[in-house]
Amino acid sequence: MAQGEDQLEPVIVFAPVGRDAAASVGLLSRSGIAAKTCGDLRSLVAALQAGAAAAFIAEEALFGKDASLLFKWVADQPPWSDLPFILLTSRQEQTGIEAWRQRLINSLRNVALLERPVQAQTLVSTIQSALRARARQLELRGLLAEREQAAQELEKQVILRTQELKAANEALRDQMTVRAHVEEKLRQAQKIEAIGQLTGGVAHDFNNLLMVISGGLEMLDRQTDPARRKRLMDGMRQAAERGAGLTRQLLAFSRRQELQPQTIDLARQIGGMRELLDRSLRGDVHVTLEFSPDLWPVEVDASELELVVLNLAVNARDAMPRGGTIEIRAENVPLPDQGGSTKDFVRLSVSDNGSGMTREVQARVFEPFFTTKDIGKGSGLGLAQVHGFVQQSGGRIEIESEVGRGTKITLMLPRSSKQPRPDQHHLVDLHVARRRPASAGSVLLVEDDDEVAALVSEMLEDLGFQVVRAATAAGALGALANGRQVDLVFSDVMMPGGMNGVELAKEIRARRMDLPILLTSGYSEVTKQAAEAQGIKILRKPYRLAELSEALRGAIAQHDVN
Repeated sequence: MAQGEDQLEPVIVFAPVGRDAAASVGLLSRSGIAAKTCGDLRSLVAALQAGAAAAFIAEEALFGKDASLLFKWVADQPPWSDLPFILLTSRQEQTGIEAWRQRLINSLRNVALLERPVQAQTLVSTIQSALRARARQLELRGLLAEREQAAQELEKQVILRTQELKAANEALRDQMTVRAHVEEKLRQAQKIEAIGQLTGGVAHDFNNLLMVISGGLEMLDRQTDPARRKRLMDGMRQAAERGAGLTRQLLAFSRRQELQPQTIDLARQIGGMRELLDRSLRGDVHVTLEFSPDLWPVEVDASELELVVLNLAVNARDAMPRGGTIEIRAENVPLPDQGGSTKDFVRLSVSDNGSGMTREVQARVFEPFFTTKDIGKGSGLGLAQVHGFVQQSGGRIEIESEVGRGTKITLMLPRSSKQPRPDQHHLVDLHVARRRPASAGSVLLVEDDDEVAALVSEMLEDLGFQVVRAATAAGALGALANGRQVDLVFSDVMMPGGMNGVELAKEIRARRMDLPILLTSGYSEVTKQAAEAQGIKILRKPYRLAELSEALRGAIAQHDVN
């Protein structure tokens, strides 16, 4: 390869003896190769340091010379460099010349030997070969420089990216901190909302229970009739059972109640609840039971199961204000599991043809304290207790609902390999029958809770009133419309059916201004202002017999004054 015009570094010629230097420079120049000569070793090393494409050295120029400076330059070359040396040997055959020459070759490293006499073409060809090798070294130097530059750029990018990532991580940590604060505030808000809902439902329920127990205790001291004392005791026991049931719902929801599973026959267990279900539901709500004849046993807590069925049935009843049918079914369902085998379940479903649920309600229906019922008419724990029970029993729960077409809630309970015990027990039915009326006075008692109604009827009878009971505001208006003789209306504030006690009082006054009205509630703050605006007093539950008597006299006296 001929030396091009871009060749900047010359070939250094070191041949101070004779005409070799001049002849070599002239020959190379004519071949287009830049060259220059040096007169001694020091100037040779200086020329190499300044930059050289190759070095052409006559061997005899180094005889007897200290070439350590040259050898040091060769050894100190950068990693990419290995300067080509062309050594023109002499014809001398002195003793030790071969050994000296070998040491010289080893010290110069990249050496090509030319023996005298050398032809011009051979010399030029050898120099050109050396230049090509040097050109590749220079290319390598350029590549190494580019790589170094790229590495430096990459390092800068890495540092910059690291700084960006650090800043992004810090920003993310800040966002996570802010999010944690927001989530904590949201949890606190949810707790506050839950407590508010819990207050409206559970406080009302417990105040009703306390009303039955405290009023019953007071009435026991006033009764000598064994039958009436027994009815009062039954009512108080029932209230205690209801309080325990509500507590079990709370514990089931929080999953802090230890279940006592046993192998049971669903058909026999739920079938034994038929009377309890009939008493818990309205007369216009019918229950049908359909169980497969070969139904598998399941292992669950029997009492909790019955509470679950009762909760679902009551919810279905409330979804059918105009009546309807509740269908309870159970059937065997083998389902494939993730391992490819099958697992046996019993599918227990409770269906109604009531109002149904929106998607928004379905999404929240198992949340604790969430309820679509009127304040005080539901604690929002029923379906949460159902959900907790199913999970603790190793099953799962599904819900299907469509607005206007009803709801179906399905429990998938794992099959038990054991056989049920023959002595299955059921929840005690503590519903108390309505009391017979006394013979003096007439009070329309509007109370949806059977136990509270029974106790208050007993108290009113003791005060000399005849009691007519309605379970809803609509029922009370119907009783008045039928011309029934009533001297006073005594109504609970919180009632099912969409009309509360304050609204009932307003409606009664629009029809019969001559009728005194007294309201009562275990959670009266919600409607206290509305009632006071109409001049109606609210008697807070629980109340004693003397307080009831005074409130009744006050309501009658206030009406007489007006």
